[in-house]
Amino acid sequence: MASTPRAPVLAQDGAPTVHRSGAELFHQTLIEQGVEIMFGYPGGAILPTFDVFHETPIRFVLTRHEQGAGHMADGYARATGKVGVAVVTSGPGATNLVTALATAHMDSIPIVAFTGQVATAAIGNDAFQEADVTGVTRPVTKHNVLVKRVEDLPRIVKEAFHIASTGRPGPVLVDLPKDIQVTKIPVPAQNGIDLPGYKPRAKGNMRQVRMAAEVINASQRPVLYVGGGVILSGATDVLREVARKGTIPVTTTLMGMGAFDEVADDTLALHMLGMHGSAYANYSVQNCDLLIAVGSRFDDRVTGRLETFAPHAKIIHIDIDPSSISKNVDVDIPVVGDAQAILAEILPLIEPRDRGPWLQQIAEWKRKYPLAFDRNSSRIKPQFVVEQLCEATNSEAIVATGVGQHQMWAAQFYRWRFPRQMITSGGLGTMGFGFPAAIGAALGRPDRPVIDIDGDGSFAMTLMELSTAVQENVPVKTVILNNHFQGMVRQWQELFYDRRYVATRMQNPDFAEVARAFGATGLRVKAKDELRDAIEQMLKVDGPVVLDVDVDPDENVYPMVATGKGLHEMAMGGLS
Repeated sequence: MASTPRAPVLAQDGAPTVHRSGAELFHQTLIEQGVEIMFGYPGGAILPTFDVFHETPIRFVLTRHEQGAGHMADGYARATGKVGVAVVTSGPGATNLVTALATAHMDSIPIVAFTGQVATAAIGNDAFQEADVTGVTRPVTKHNVLVKRVEDLPRIVKEAFHIASTGRPGPVLVDLPKDIQVTKIPVPAQNGIDLPGYKPRAKGNMRQVRMAAEVINASQRPVLYVGGGVILSGATDVLREVARKGTIPVTTTLMGMGAFDEVADDTLALHMLGMHGSAYANYSVQNCDLLIAVGSRFDDRVTGRLETFAPHAKIIHIDIDPSSISKNVDVDIPVVGDAQAILAEILPLIEPRDRGPWLQQIAEWKRKYPLAFDRNSSRIKPQFVVEQLCEATNSEAIVATGVGQHQMWAAQFYRWRFPRQMITSGGLGTMGFGFPAAIGAALGRPDRPVIDIDGDGSFAMTLMELSTAVQENVPVKTVILNNHFQGMVRQWQELFYDRRYVATRMQNPDFAEVARAFGATGLRVKAKDELRDAIEQMLKVDGPVVLDVDVDPDENVYPMVATGKGLHEMAMGGLS
């Protein structure tokens, strides 16, 4: 006997009640959050969500490893200022994301990661591909949450984007059990975000702001010490106005590259400070009478020996994260709040000052201790490669890097002009970051050339993402400074371990051939006079390119502040 069709459930207004699965609600919420692109890898526990992605306006980029997905989302976020999104499966898919989450967490990068999870009833039973993802990632995320009710899913996703992108940004992880994804419920009412325990402060205390301005006006030898927080807050324009109005020299951290225009404001530009910073930046910090730290956290690679850091200076610290204030270095005037808002309040209070003697001293340090290398060498010097890239791109490329010597040479010899130009792993120092991050950056900023300046060791860790670049036709360019070593570790072994080169020599493939095998363009340079033509050829290719450059394997990064030394105790390596 045929069954009688069930009448549709009606809402109170008489309209049929619409039911949606958790996966459908999740997808709709992503669209509402303005997500344009996602990076990830499917698997059993996240398949209901991927099934919904069958028809979606959001571009999905299939990576070759979940770590690559996290780094691509990170590079996209750094280059665009938007929230990066990664979607992966449970167990090993989720744990493969941990390095990328930790990288983003250390550098305050807004990404939201969604991981599949076994069904709620199976959690804790050692089910296939189960992992305690919220437990594993708690130390390396700004916030994480396991979704336990389908009704809560849209709100949780909205909160994840809000938390990731506000205050001090950072990664957020949302763990999605399989039953949550498939369960259908009536579409819940739209709920706003209500996070009573999360109220980041943007506006600074005006008493502290006025005090800071007074001390700046009274100083004779001020230095602005600028970190990545200036870029994250969109404060670069007002920072430049403060520097120019007050005639204040500016030094940047690795994460702050591009916050100050090193070409247009060459007189005030001190470039990078710290362990491998310029000698004139380090001498300026050690001799200043006022250090104005903005969006920076006084990490050990910047300060050297804490007891000798900026010994003559009063210190102003502007940061949105109150826990960063006086964490490493005691400061005289703390100002908690958003860098853009606070600098905008300080700007009208700044009085123009003639700081001629201070600028003359800095100019003398620049003349005496320039960033330099042996230009007469018959070998290809890695610094020369970076200079040629800078010239060929007119300082206008977005540059990603891996981690190692090449990262420092890129920081030293490329001239940084605009925010979100330098895409690199600072706090965690993640090898393998550069190439996938460059793919993410290139997808987010198709209006700019994107170049990954990489090392052979770093590139080898994630080179499988060449498949992703080819499949998605991403015009990312990779230049490998190939010294056939883990260069920075080799440098330490040379200087501090009596040249005992243990586990640092690399037997590499021909990376140009590897690129061609993946379907990309591969170029290789062994002679100095071939380099510029190869760079020009690389830049003309409409697609992914790997340029493998054999560089001097004995070259070291200088200046260098050894562990336990102050910034003024730099080893110059024959530069001076």
